[in-house]
Amino acid sequence: MERDYPLNKVRNFGIIAHIDAGKTTTSERVLFYTGVSHKIGEVHEGEAVMDWMEQERERGITITSAATTCFWTPSYVDDKKDANKKFRFNLIDTPGHIDFTVEVKRSLRVLDGAVVVFDGVAGVEPQSETNWRYADEANVPRVCFINKLDRTGANFEKSFASILDRLSKKAVRLHLPIGLEDKFEGVIDLLANKAVRFEGDKGEKVVVSDNIPEDMKADVAKYRGELIEAIVANDDAMMTAYLDGKEPSLAELKVVLRKAVIANTIFPVLAGTALKNKGVQLVLDSVVDYLPSPSDMPPMHAINPDTDEEVTITANDNEPLSALAFKVASDPFVGQLIFFRVYSGTLTAGSYVYNPRTRNKERVGRIVRMHANEREEVKKVFAGEIAAAVGLKEAITSDTLCEPEHPIALDRIVFPEPVISMRIEPKTKADQEKMGMALNRLGQEDPTFRVSTDQETGETIIAGMGELHLEIIVDRLKREFTVEVNVGKPQVAYRETISGESEAEGKYIKQTGGRGNYGHVKIKMKPMVPMTKEEIEDLPRNTKREAHFEVINTIKGGAIPLEYIPACEKGFKEGLDRGVVAGFKMVDVSVEMWDGSYHDVDSNEMAFKIAASMAVQEAAKRANPVILEPMMSVEVVTPDKFMGDVTGSLSSKRGIIEGMEQRGLNQAVKAVVPLSEMFGYMTSLRSMTEGRAGFTMEFLRYDIVPRNVADEIVKTRTTTV
Repeated sequence: MERDYPLNKVRNFGIIAHIDAGKTTTSERVLFYTGVSHKIGEVHEGEAVMDWMEQERERGITITSAATTCFWTPSYVDDKKDANKKFRFNLIDTPGHIDFTVEVKRSLRVLDGAVVVFDGVAGVEPQSETNWRYADEANVPRVCFINKLDRTGANFEKSFASILDRLSKKAVRLHLPIGLEDKFEGVIDLLANKAVRFEGDKGEKVVVSDNIPEDMKADVAKYRGELIEAIVANDDAMMTAYLDGKEPSLAELKVVLRKAVIANTIFPVLAGTALKNKGVQLVLDSVVDYLPSPSDMPPMHAINPDTDEEVTITANDNEPLSALAFKVASDPFVGQLIFFRVYSGTLTAGSYVYNPRTRNKERVGRIVRMHANEREEVKKVFAGEIAAAVGLKEAITSDTLCEPEHPIALDRIVFPEPVISMRIEPKTKADQEKMGMALNRLGQEDPTFRVSTDQETGETIIAGMGELHLEIIVDRLKREFTVEVNVGKPQVAYRETISGESEAEGKYIKQTGGRGNYGHVKIKMKPMVPMTKEEIEDLPRNTKREAHFEVINTIKGGAIPLEYIPACEKGFKEGLDRGVVAGFKMVDVSVEMWDGSYHDVDSNEMAFKIAASMAVQEAAKRANPVILEPMMSVEVVTPDKFMGDVTGSLSSKRGIIEGMEQRGLNQAVKAVVPLSEMFGYMTSLRSMTEGRAGFTMEFLRYDIVPRNVADEIVKTRTTTV
């Protein structure tokens, strides 16, 4: 079986944006114009194809990223010989709500490009900034689409300025809107120097003309000059010719612009309105023209897990298989689906793959290509493609799938830690048996959802990224797994750390007749200093650093034999799992093992593990331990007349107001507020603003809790445990 589409005709891209900027509406237009769906599904009518979960349709939000394959022929091309050629799009529509940010992070890891959608009234919003940061981390080329230019208060220039100001100075206008709000009728393509309008019932007819409105000609000339200057700056020969007065041809400009977009030195900005069917075809054309195919991407680096040697991976069907599992989903008809991206080689249904994490081989039963929640079975997938496998029992998000003869491990995806937890219990004995299995399945699907058991009370604790996240989990337990549960109040995921330095020793000596136990460790403890990735890589061999914990081994002369060092490290970790102030996990701690002693006969791993745990607890008590709380970046958008009430309410919640700005007819207030103060805020915000204000929040950082609040937390903790 041969590849049906050449690699350079494949585009893997996602649509990312802040909540309510119009991602799913844009995706629905893409499906309509590419012929996947014959009617346009509207989010506000609960009909969107890409929002296929019941909860998504009820709430009008995207919860899980939906993958679909579709085909596109460029709508207006200057090079006519290309007009008959179709491109294959593997498109992922991602959620905008911060509670489901994991979906954006993992999708960006496997995509080659992204279309970032902005609200033409609001411009850059908080989640836009987070998504942009994730795209920067993954080095993903982007095309920007300023949407909703038909809305009252829409302002293309202001939205464009917010991109320059908050996201990147490398953004350039590719379009100018013809009219705004209810007068918006099309766009000027600055590169082609033509007006593009959209006719027909669904805007399916793209009409290109030289008919540029008179009052826009000066702006078009000015911004076209800026665009060409930005492009030619990326090519020395073209720059020289341009400075000599020779303007490059459209085809030459497109070639250089494409290279610049792939290199992340230019982010083109387009204009339109997805809801009113204007401009979406040009977004698809820009995906073809400027976003990379898998063959345009630089080679990836991986590790051979057996030898720790670096392996280079290129998008080639003839190389050994390397694929990354980026999502686990439960399908009611076929069971567990593992979504994966093939980076090199091919994968055939019925073949065996090797998972370096589990060190096991598994058989791929079937391979399906997804169209939202519908499936098309395929026998083989090639390099650069995205598909889903049925039959892999052990694979989880971030696992590498490779050939048993050529083991490799791709970088794992790093996910944020949960910030909110909730107690949960089954209503009946029958529910109890099903609940464990259902929570396990949901935990496999979503790496930011954690399940644990409180050791002292035996209760089940679920943790996630926000109230909505846990609400959806409980809803899914009821609908998908028919498990009825009682839930407690949401709890904040507090942490503990130390603010000073200390020394301590741990001795565990027990004689019980016969062989005894002897472990003795001396340690120094101090706060962990943040480091860059490069600094961590340059650390000396005696230092082991994890996300929130560091162990330095400076033991001289074999005071503790080498075979007991791993047991000590394990003991330190376990000792930090329960903090000394209120029992929360301790983070950002650096422990230096500098001395100790052992007994020839009685010493063993368990004794050293217990001694290390005792030492770390003792040292923590002497190092000014403090409680940390999650701080949220909050943005409230409210009509002017309620500004005083909103800022007052945020201040009363220990919030720090960081700024305000005019947004259309409303004011946007930015603040940093502790998560513990934000429970139920939507209800109180609506009541104080006649239901006209809204807010978004996302995790920002952990800060030290004020003394009076810390005392209250300790008091509550001791009475509930």
